[in-house]
Amino acid sequence: MSHSRTEAPSTDHVGNADADEAPAKHVSILQLEHIGVVRDGTTMLDDVSLEVRAGQHWVVLGANGGGKSTLLAVAGLDLHPTRGRAVLLGHELGKVDIRPLRGSVGIASSFLANRLRGELEAAAVVFCGRYGALEPWWHTYTDADHDRAAELLGFVGLEGFGGRSFRSLSSGERQRVLLARALFNDPALLLLDEPNAGLDPGAREALIDVQIDLAERKPELASLLVTHHVEDVPPTATHLLALAKGRSVASGAIETTLTGGLVSELFDVDYEVVRTGDRWFAQPRTRA
Repeated sequence: MSHSRTEAPSTDHVGNADADEAPAKHVSILQLEHIGVVRDGTTMLDDVSLEVRAGQHWVVLGANGGGKSTLLAVAGLDLHPTRGRAVLLGHELGKVDIRPLRGSVGIASSFLANRLRGELEAAAVVFCGRYGALEPWWHTYTDADHDRAAELLGFVGLEGFGGRSFRSLSSGERQRVLLARALFNDPALLLLDEPNAGLDPGAREALIDVQIDLAERKPELASLLVTHHVEDVPPTATHLLALAKGRSVASGAIETTLTGGLVSELFDVDYEVVRTGDRWFAQPRTRA
């Protein structure tokens, strides 16, 4: 692994809904109960249930249009379900003020990367994560915030990159900056929306290495990783939710749920899934 190994800093001083006390292992972080999402007459999600506990790392797998990003929008407090219940850290969406909860969820997505001004320095992208802001002049930031950004950049293998413009970074470096930003408030739940999309193999593996480090150093952190590539699944993944046409196709422990039959069903290709060491790989079956 090419990035430097810096101790993940503690951030009890910022942002979490319950910042004084990290969630205990196996405490329920996110509950989605029979949720449905309908927009402009189109059903985006239909009767999907999921419970994410502290220390669990879920993969949400499915083809484009399957409902993965919609599910992440509900989990990230950006979209209220049309029906069903969504509960984060014991607080039900639609019945509480979600603003104090926003620091409990860290989000890294390519959509956010496209909204950020390219001239912003990497450090500013990270410390603006304290308030979920796109520009540094919207809020006042302290020396501690700047130090926190530098520490997190070191943690994701980008020590000394704080003064680089976001535009000047490679795609893989940008994704790691966004991951550092997502971690700024020491969230209980981390959402990763196809972070490896468009990355070359080296950049993909560097980002997976950071996820491994994070799971080891923050064992209470829960995460949801959205992808449509089996090769993007990190060895730290514990559970899998498969979505197709807005509905849950399979859900459970990844060791028993991620199969060639499931991947073939999701992507309409005859695949076999091979586990090599602690990683999974999908490959088309050879024709006789």
